[in-house]
Amino acid sequence: MKQGKTIRILFMAIAMTTIISACKKEPVDNNNGNNNGTTDTVEMTPYEFMLPTHFPAITIPDDNKLYVERIALGKQLFFDTRLSNDGKSCESCHKQEYGFSIPEPQHGFDKGHTSLPLINLAWNKNFMWNGRLVGTLEDVMMTELTVRFSTDIAKVNTMTEYRTMFKNFYGVDEITHKDMAKALAQYMRVLVSRDTKYDRYVKGQATLTLMEEEGRRIFFSERGDCFHCHTNLLATDNLMHNNGLDSVYNKEIDLGYFNVTGNENDKGKFRTPNLRNVALRTHYMHDGRFTSLEQVVDFYNTGVNKVPSVDPLMTKDNRDDVFGLGLNEVEKKQLVAFLKTLTDSTMIADKAFAAP
Repeated sequence: MKQGKTIRILFMAIAMTTIISACKKEPVDNNNGNNNGTTDTVEMTPYEFMLPTHFPAITIPDDNKLYVERIALGKQLFFDTRLSNDGKSCESCHKQEYGFSIPEPQHGFDKGHTSLPLINLAWNKNFMWNGRLVGTLEDVMMTELTVRFSTDIAKVNTMTEYRTMFKNFYGVDEITHKDMAKALAQYMRVLVSRDTKYDRYVKGQATLTLMEEEGRRIFFSERGDCFHCHTNLLATDNLMHNNGLDSVYNKEIDLGYFNVTGNENDKGKFRTPNLRNVALRTHYMHDGRFTSLEQVVDFYNTGVNKVPSVDPLMTKDNRDDVFGLGLNEVEKKQLVAFLKTLTDSTMIADKAFAAP
């Protein structure tokens, strides 16, 4: 598909979920710091990030402002298997139909960690299960390109379509990993979940069933105690917690954040996963040990291990004699019913996010 047609299709697809400033293109100086005696200007379409209802604001780097054309470039890179040396692309581990995760229990590259979903990353500062990457999406994409994929930048520079697009949209004659990281970050930043049943409920546009409503009450009360880490409405606090998953750390990856800091108090700590589209996943926790939401709820109900570094949030009312939720069978089903309202069917069917 030719470049112009690709951009037009993307623009139409995302128009329903974005606001385009003044509905017109804007001339952009794309010299990008190059001083070769000439000034190249390319008309690009500003992409105004429309915040979901009740979400906090985000920060977009000044040197990587969002434009429709740059997002299209990042999307093309996301699906391009030529960026790796083994025929894989970003999409290989982050498939739209699974909420930008994958059905496989473990990720071979990352020492057995499951693949975290690419949902609402625009609000994140900590990344990966063990929090080993901190910074912006541009920083994360730089690591993905140079470490995970070991992208051959010389090969990329032989691809005429990318040379043209990076010249037009970033003003560079020679593509670098940093330029590619910027483009990929553009696409990652717009992978936003905003239209779950629960979102519509919050806006007064949907009614929860009795089971879902009772599950919501459990989730957002001390009874279920879920909301402290899975905050409303982001569904994650993006912090590191030991949820009492293990009493003995049998595998290196089970040590979690300790592998980053070396601090004994960080053993077993992991970044809180986002619960949006959680019902689409087939494996849960950092190593995929659970295969259903029912198993996850059972763990929190009766399976939490009381280890020295367990998060205080995991102890009921800070009392030693109560550990776990103590939900009955009906309450567990109600909680699962609510978790299913966090599925964003609009996002997983949106053609703006699908393969070009």
